[in-house]
Amino acid sequence: ITPLGSASKHITIKIYDTLQINTTYAFNFGESITDNNEGNPYPFYKYVFSTGEYIDSLKVKGSVKDALDKKTEEFVTIMLYDVDSTFTDSIIYKEKPKYITNTLDSTNTFQLENLKEGKYLMVAIKDESSNYTFDQDEDKIGFLDDFITVSNDTTNVYELSLFKEETDFEVLRAKQHSENKIVFGIEGSNEDVEINMISSTPENFEYRILEDAKNDSDSLIYFYKPSIKNDSLLFTVSKKNKLDTLTVKIREREKDSLIIKASPRSSISFIEDFYIESNIPFTKIDESKIYFINKDSLDVTYSTKLDSLKNSYAFKFEKQEQETYKIQLFPGALEDFFGNNNDTLSYTLKTRTKGDYGDIRLTLQNAIYPVIVQLVDSKDEVKYEQFYQGASPIDFRHISPGKYSLRVIFDSNNNQKYDTGNYLLKRKPERVSYYPNIVEVRAGWDEIIEFTLLD
Repeated sequence: ITPLGSASKHITIKIYDTLQINTTYAFNFGESITDNNEGNPYPFYKYVFSTGEYIDSLKVKGSVKDALDKKTEEFVTIMLYDVDSTFTDSIIYKEKPKYITNTLDSTNTFQLENLKEGKYLMVAIKDESSNYTFDQDEDKIGFLDDFITVSNDTTNVYELSLFKEETDFEVLRAKQHSENKIVFGIEGSNEDVEINMISSTPENFEYRILEDAKNDSDSLIYFYKPSIKNDSLLFTVSKKNKLDTLTVKIREREKDSLIIKASPRSSISFIEDFYIESNIPFTKIDESKIYFINKDSLDVTYSTKLDSLKNSYAFKFEKQEQETYKIQLFPGALEDFFGNNNDTLSYTLKTRTKGDYGDIRLTLQNAIYPVIVQLVDSKDEVKYEQFYQGASPIDFRHISPGKYSLRVIFDSNNNQKYDTGNYLLKRKPERVSYYPNIVEVRAGWDEIIEFTLLD
């Protein structure tokens, strides 16, 4: 296309591909054409021509929404693929569509024009790479249950729900990071992944596996002992019916030092637990070496629970208003996989009054249980969540003041988490409904909400 960047009264388009016969083509210029003096755009200019005797004039329209988030992203690409004798579902990964348009404004609506009569696959993608094909690892996708038929009937208005698929499981790499520590880079969920060393091991061989929380990924960290004096180690990594074999080169490296972190560090709410985590798997906790008192120096009753994959101990205890808690862990209270012990650790936690928080009582009408009820902040981060199986009111207690979106996830498979969809399996994501108003939680206030869910 010329000119690009210079002034002209004419636009020249050279087409290098071979055009199909009896086909209508359209150039959508958007706002790319502007006047040379003030830069004002000639908005949404479209040039249409045909290689046949007439210009196709059929159209379809619809809208796009996000399946999970309240706000739908702009500039979503809507694509139509011809359903002919060569069509397969995998076409969206390999070929560009026959027709294409975008949502252009905050209404998230679209219209495809100058279409030829026929049967089509309609999909919507948030095309991050602008390559007009679906890339599972980065694009969101939406699809309809059935093919559409383009005809003179313009009464159909289509709605597509965008979702991010769970990336297919793949082992990307395996690398030694320190002595007796190997990191397995994984794409997709690490749930139910098994890692096994198939190199020869001594009788006293042990291993532990942790999530790689440091890099906020699905990678897994494999710790083992004792050291094995090989140049390389052989592993299998498997999930369901997929198995990979990997060779990891081994060389002398320093062992990691034990690093312990705690959260929260100062103020703790009435519904929080106190957590201690480390970079090396915990194997032992000795509560006789833990000193846990309140501001009156009275012992606090608590229990601990280990999350072995996240490698964190949760300290659970009943909290009182305007209280100060002191926690000391003396040497030997914690022991890691390699026999390292903690130094003396001291933490102070304080609570506020219950009047500094707000409460919500929620009643659902027309709910299909079980459901997951979430309070989400302006960044779409889940701040509070409850799984619910009954029809009585749902109480959120001691909520930090602020503005939240309230959403209900219909947990159709009863696994207590949101399940996304999958295009090839033709599985839609679980239904999500948002309460129409923003919920404002105020300190010392009880908010009563009745949410009628549409059928």
